Amino acid sequence: MGNRSDYLPLFETKSSRRHFLLKLYVLSIFAAICMIWVYRVSYLPVEGVLERWTWIGMFFAELWFSFYWFITHLVRWNPIYRYTFRDRLSRRYEKDLPRVDIFVCTVDPEMEPPIMVINTVLSMMAYDYPPEKLSVYLSDDGVSELTFYGMLEASRFSKYWLPFCKKFNIEPRSPEAYFQTALEPLDDPVKAKEWLFIKENHKLYGDMKNRIEVTSKLGQVSEEIRKEHKGFSEWDSVSSPRDHLTIVQILIDGRDPQTMDNEGQHLPTLVYLSREKRPQYPHNFKAGAMNALIRVSSRISKGPIIMNVDCDMYSNNSNSLRDALCFFMDEEKGHEIGYIQYPQAMENVTKNDLYGNSLNVIFEMEFPGIDANGGPMYIGTGCFHRRVNLCERKHSNEHIVDWKRVTEIKIEQSARALEEECKVLASCTYEENTQWGKEVGLKYGYLLDDGMTGFSIRCRGWRSVYFNPERKAFLGLAPTTLLQTLTQHTRWSEGEFQILLSRHGPFFDGYKKIPLKLLLSYCIYFLWAANCFATLYYVIVPSLCLLRGISLFPKASSAWIQAFAYAIIANRAYGLVEFLCCDGTFQGWWNDQRIWMFKRTTSYLFGFCDTILKMLGFANPAFVVTAKVASEDASERYEQEIMEFGTPSPMFNILATLALLNMFSFAGGIKTVISDAENKVLDLFASQIILSGLIVLINLPVYQGLFFRKDSGRIPNSVTYKSLVVSVLACSIALY
Repeated sequence: MGNRSDYLPLFETKSSRRHFLLKLYVLSIFAAICMIWVYRVSYLPVEGVLERWTWIGMFFAELWFSFYWFITHLVRWNPIYRYTFRDRLSRRYEKDLPRVDIFVCTVDPEMEPPIMVINTVLSMMAYDYPPEKLSVYLSDDGVSELTFYGMLEASRFSKYWLPFCKKFNIEPRSPEAYFQTALEPLDDPVKAKEWLFIKENHKLYGDMKNRIEVTSKLGQVSEEIRKEHKGFSEWDSVSSPRDHLTIVQILIDGRDPQTMDNEGQHLPTLVYLSREKRPQYPHNFKAGAMNALIRVSSRISKGPIIMNVDCDMYSNNSNSLRDALCFFMDEEKGHEIGYIQYPQAMENVTKNDLYGNSLNVIFEMEFPGIDANGGPMYIGTGCFHRRVNLCERKHSNEHIVDWKRVTEIKIEQSARALEEECKVLASCTYEENTQWGKEVGLKYGYLLDDGMTGFSIRCRGWRSVYFNPERKAFLGLAPTTLLQTLTQHTRWSEGEFQILLSRHGPFFDGYKKIPLKLLLSYCIYFLWAANCFATLYYVIVPSLCLLRGISLFPKASSAWIQAFAYAIIANRAYGLVEFLCCDGTFQGWWNDQRIWMFKRTTSYLFGFCDTILKMLGFANPAFVVTAKVASEDASERYEQEIMEFGTPSPMFNILATLALLNMFSFAGGIKTVISDAENKVLDLFASQIILSGLIVLINLPVYQGLFFRKDSGRIPNSVTYKSLVVSVLACSIALY
């Protein structure tokens, strides 16, 4: 079909050539960087060992910043954007649409409450797609009967919710999200009728939510509820979340002709899985859960397309599934595509994005550029895969799919028989002496198993596609405290750095298998952790040298200062324009600068050190779940955009120490300038004073937490005392 002259593709790609002025900006910044290098080499101090080595350290830090700036703008140079044609897909393939298996993963019923999980599940069940071809699987690694109870309630509520969604074509299809925005029409009689249905479903949802939350508060399922479904008996043998048999329950069997909603239409298949865990067997975190889901789904539904999301990321666009199929089913280019990655959008960020969690610049500016260079990495959620790219070792042209043939495959076994068979597939011993976790499925042994899996898929010859529709496909929850944010970025930076240094990483498996431009694009994230040292050097050394009387920048009266000033000011101005273009605010950009420095001096440092220690055998990989809920007081402060500290942490020790160090240095510099009648000090140290002053401004919330706040979210006294001692000691040594 692709050779016909009248062929119409299912998607198109448009390049967005950068404006001439932007390219001129990049070239001018590069010229300024070269001048800085020339200055560092030309004015290397001849006398004084300390002066010479601090100068050399500045030069290496600036070389690192220059390299990272280069690869960042290499990605942004020529972005591309994708557009789909769902109408063409429907005309050609409506009867032959493939089965789709959707995986939702949860771990902890306290960090990921059941009501949040089932909202995600219900939104996935309500896709604009033939329900008999849709299967939704929940992997519960917390083996919680509370979560299972929530799923049971969701299976009942779906009989009312799904026809309501399709009848009125509502968005989003998460009940919680929809009812928060639904408003009663005052003047429209047509919509007034719709409002009656909304109120009816709202009451049904409210009743269900109340039952789930009451049960969750009790911490256990009552005997009366346990009698409602045979599945609760499975928990009789559960010793602990890390010691139990496999639990598989098909709550809705989509193949059963008697399984209908309240308007007589088919329902999607709905499956609950808690794989077997034993203390003596590694469970491999999310990758192990995903691989168990791949095997279990291969027996129950065997959809050729797999989609996975985190349990806090509900579907915000009911057409996302059809959009993804436009890429897979395109007759000319579809057979090359291994996975479709959607952006990870957050719904709970504050107006000014207090903790820089929106990631809008990454997904709006960087990912389209990475797509142009060869395709994005797999980020672990909001991604559609071909089943074959997760289950087979190599890519070949044989993967040109006969969609009609794969659609006709039927599984005749009863639900009960499938449940028993799948218990074996999700057992601890099933993967022994197999290639699961090595050559098949998601990769084991990596903190970011999804990132490593995506990288290996690319190395096998598959392409990936980034698709960012106007209406976001998924909406998730961002961390709502500073410690949660920094912990999350520690895990991300550590995982990316681990991939870089892995023997299956870009220097080995990726060499000659992936284009150089794409490898450099990935290095933006691979090198997150390595950014810590240059940033720490710039935050610490110029301030201490200011106290010591060592000048590290050109005099204010020197022409060389123009190169430094232009490189810094123009780069930050460009970043501000980017941020504003991504629907940000000026205060949001300033918050982003603060979090940028916080992450580089704490999260990335811990990520780097942890990676090296694990490579040397001093620590084991550990997956830390980011909490999706916070205390009522912390949530209230988050809404007011007041930074949350609250608990002692080594990260807060570092942040407070750096803030105090620069405050003392800035005060010392100002004092010296005031006492200098000839203004020579200001001419010599203006740049270092300004740098320390900017760091002080960035750290204003830290000073508030140290000295002025009285609420429970302030910096703990233990952190304050330690930071004061270390910073005063460092300043004393510098002055000595």
